[in-house]
Amino acid sequence: MSNRDLAQNERNALCDLALALGPDSPTLCEGWAVQDLLAHLYVRERKPLAMPGIIFSSLAGMTERAMKKTLQQHSFAELVEKIRTGPPLHMKAVDGQTNLIEYFIHHEDIRRANGQTAPREGIEKLEEGMWVLLGRMGRLLLRGLDDIDLTLALPSGETKHIKKGSREVTLTGRAGELVLFTYGRGENAEVELAGTDEAVTALQETKLGI
Repeated sequence: MSNRDLAQNERNALCDLALALGPDSPTLCEGWAVQDLLAHLYVRERKPLAMPGIIFSSLAGMTERAMKKTLQQHSFAELVEKIRTGPPLHMKAVDGQTNLIEYFIHHEDIRRANGQTAPREGIEKLEEGMWVLLGRMGRLLLRGLDDIDLTLALPSGETKHIKKGSREVTLTGRAGELVLFTYGRGENAEVELAGTDEAVTALQETKLGI
């Protein structure tokens, strides 16, 4: 199964769960209910002029206004179905690369904020795809670390050395849990950290993600 197919599966699962829980249910994204998270996904894919605010805090107001307008223009059910249809044409070619991890994370943001805290079973192909992408994205996600020599490790023993430094830390967990940790969901990720107390604390306290 391709990354694009896996991303669409996560997109469908997120939409199904959003409908089941309703627009006002919580997410792990501070200040966002489910409807706000869906507005974020819609703006990210369909409002390119508002996208820079997702990355640059100085432009966040632009993105917030676009999200608010989206919620005013579309009912919750309409918004879910627009997201379910997949990305617009200009993004389809890179759907698997740009949306596989994005939709996994936001699916988990909804799941885990609503009591579904156990890691999912039967997602081996999804985790294989994310493990590869994590190797490519790791340095960007962890750019804020100060002098941490970080290795990511799967329970199988496979590893990726992500960042050089003098303070060694090994972060071990299933690929999905490593994704959640490196994208700033450390409190909700089932991982093990090995290293000196000082280095582990530094990693836990650093703001991670894009």
